[in-house]
Amino acid sequence: MAVKKNESIDVNLPPELMELLFSLASKWGDELDLDAMNGKHLSGAMTNAVYQISWPAKEEKVTRRVLVRVYGEGVEHFFDRDDEIRTFEFLSKNGHGPKLLDKVAEGRIEEFIEARTLSADDLRDREVSALIAKKLREFHSIDMPGTKETVLWGRLRNWLEKAKSLCSTEHIEELRLGDFDEEISLLEKELTSETQEIGFCHNDLQYGNIMIEDKAITFIDYEYACYNPIAYDFANHFCEMAANYHTDTPHVLDYSRYPGSDERRTFISSYLSSAGNHPSDEEVEKLADIAEKYTLANHLFWGLWGVISAQVNTIDFNYVEYSRQRFEQYWLTKPELLGNSGQSHL
Repeated sequence: MAVKKNESIDVNLPPELMELLFSLASKWGDELDLDAMNGKHLSGAMTNAVYQISWPAKEEKVTRRVLVRVYGEGVEHFFDRDDEIRTFEFLSKNGHGPKLLDKVAEGRIEEFIEARTLSADDLRDREVSALIAKKLREFHSIDMPGTKETVLWGRLRNWLEKAKSLCSTEHIEELRLGDFDEEISLLEKELTSETQEIGFCHNDLQYGNIMIEDKAITFIDYEYACYNPIAYDFANHFCEMAANYHTDTPHVLDYSRYPGSDERRTFISSYLSSAGNHPSDEEVEKLADIAEKYTLANHLFWGLWGVISAQVNTIDFNYVEYSRQRFEQYWLTKPELLGNSGQSHL
């Protein structure tokens, strides 16, 4: 069974998800007509396939809209889907993000948020950036059930082993995957501090996962959310400013767009100020410095993600080239960020 997409392009959904749509429509009192149903693929997602599905409701002049998420191939290499759904449900029940309407093994149906997804340029808007910083402070304070321990280092090691198991010897040598065991240990030693703040981090704050409506910010897509140092979330967000996933070459990163020191400090100052505090220049500088060092861990994180995705995911995205860019940026910036403590592979 297929849902017709606008502009005569078909959107193929698993039969189980189609059955959920019909069941949901029936609960709402609609007489769902397949020919009147429209589907629109939402580009920019690189783990799942995401669609906006709409149909005319039984009530006059009312259009129903839902978001359908079809799980991508190989997600079990990155995270536990049951854990991700529990996170989604907890956040939804506590006023964060869309509501979960129903789910099956192949995917789920979510509330469609009537808000605008940000663009790459929006991240550079000072007003929007301040709103994101304020929302991020709120997100980090979420008391998610379960362990509050840092996940980053264990996840990097797990992904590295999976990447090496999926790649050929030539590919491992080309990408220098054999060096990364030592690099991960080095980063963990250099960046871990007893005084650093740990919070519930989103870990994937690209523009496509941020929505805005009347100056209200909503974060969506929590596949990679877990407890980590908050500085890592800053690092991830800053690195995402080099990306634009809505071009003819969505995998190409432009590091000339990476935010300068003033922009990074302004974001962190907005974050710290959002709770009514007045951070000192020293506080802002300290957090900005450690966040910049965490960009190294972020390059490894998404570089390994790309290596694995290239082997298991069928979404049209040049994962291998994306990984090369992240790894190149790691080796390029490491000497400046770690100084003498990071010279083992120079």
